[in-house]
Amino acid sequence: MGLLDNQAQSAYYNATTGHGDYQFTSLTDIINNFMVVYVGEEKLIQKVRRTDVAFYAQRALQELSFDTFKSVKSQEIEIPPSLIMTLPQDYVNYVKLSWTGPDGIKRIIYPTSKTSNPFAVTQNTDGTYDFGSGSILQEQTTGSDTWTNYSNDSSSNADSSDPDYLENLLGERYGIDPQHSQVNGSFFIDELKGKIHFSSNVNGKTVILDYISDSLGTDEEMRVHKFVEEAMYKWIMYSIVSTKSAISENVVSRYKKEKRAATRQAKLRLSNIKLEEITQVLRGKSKHIKH
Repeated sequence: MGLLDNQAQSAYYNATTGHGDYQFTSLTDIINNFMVVYVGEEKLIQKVRRTDVAFYAQRALQELSFDTFKSVKSQEIEIPPSLIMTLPQDYVNYVKLSWTGPDGIKRIIYPTSKTSNPFAVTQNTDGTYDFGSGSILQEQTTGSDTWTNYSNDSSSNADSSDPDYLENLLGERYGIDPQHSQVNGSFFIDELKGKIHFSSNVNGKTVILDYISDSLGTDEEMRVHKFVEEAMYKWIMYSIVSTKSAISENVVSRYKKEKRAATRQAKLRLSNIKLEEITQVLRGKSKHIKH
């Protein structure tokens, strides 16, 4: 091993950031490589604007982030008395919400579909709408009665470790919906205002939001795992040939199949299946379960 290799390794291990970056390729490198390898004379794409390639590369990065990449991010906050958490800037959809106690173990918080935070229309004493402030559709500054009642409800504050609480429930949980037979709390997401509302028993707890991003939040995030690099090229190639009128439908169909095949291969590679771990799980499948 040469002196330069030793210096490079020393710089890597002594650095405070950048560890593990070797497994990724930047989106800029993906675009540059595509322009060199796939565009030019005697190639299927003889001429294409770099801005077009950049657009299709970002679209491919978005689409692959949703169900192929390991694009799950997490955010941790302590829930304030308002019981509201603001959605992250690059939020697309949530994976799960949970809170952690002193042991650091995640406890799943389940969503509720039985409540919401509707717009509260200002009314006069006789029930008519109050237009005094300009419009009934003005920006709502306070929560609705529905949200207020939900946040103040203490029916789910019972401690599952309390013997008296468990004794009172003896024989009363038969047929209950499992999502409601827990005391971890509940939440609903106000997509319009970008807020997550929690039940009162989550107040003060450390909540972790695991969510999906489209990988376009920052320049540092716009990178591709090397297992998916070939799929990116196929996505860009198909996107370009499918929009050019001079290219035959057979060629377009061919690259569509190649894009699908490369995406499937990327999913398999990123599934990170380990034989030892699968074997350990399957050992438990042979146990007899008593009904």
